[in-house]
Amino acid sequence: MKYSFLAFFGAILMLSSIKTFAQLPVKPLAPQEQLLKSDNPTLERNKKLVYDMWREFLEGGHLEVAEKYFDENYMQHNPNAATGRKAVVDFFAKFTKPQPIANNIKSSVVAIIAEGDLVMLSFVREMPDPVDKSKKYTTTWFDLFRIENGKIAEHWDCAEKMKPN
Repeated sequence: MKYSFLAFFGAILMLSSIKTFAQLPVKPLAPQEQLLKSDNPTLERNKKLVYDMWREFLEGGHLEVAEKYFDENYMQHNPNAATGRKAVVDFFAKFTKPQPIANNIKSSVVAIIAEGDLVMLSFVREMPDPVDKSKKYTTTWFDLFRIENGKIAEHWDCAEKMKPN
């Protein structure tokens, strides 16, 4: 009797702990305007460069501003895109069209972090639950940029290689 009670109590405790350790939803740390601030003027300028590139070039589809943001020899570490400023323009030209530029990044930004010549943007990413397709969960996407001479010189992200169409 004593052991069956302990087994029952242990099972209840284990099942209840599953909810206790359930994933917390990913949310922004602060409004985007606050995330852009830094006590260091260089870091703040680097954050703003990456932020504006994201709004104008990536989300706004204004590929004509590439020279303003990307070094000619821009290095790309995403396995689905080639290196070089021309290559990044050619890549996005396949599926983007110019549209009005928003004041803020449209995607939900978790954080904007700058250290030395690096700037990292992290975003909320909503994904389908692999166990229950009727549900979604949030995770985090990261893009890291290296700044050189006032332009984006290098990029990393967590993209996986895709099969060609």
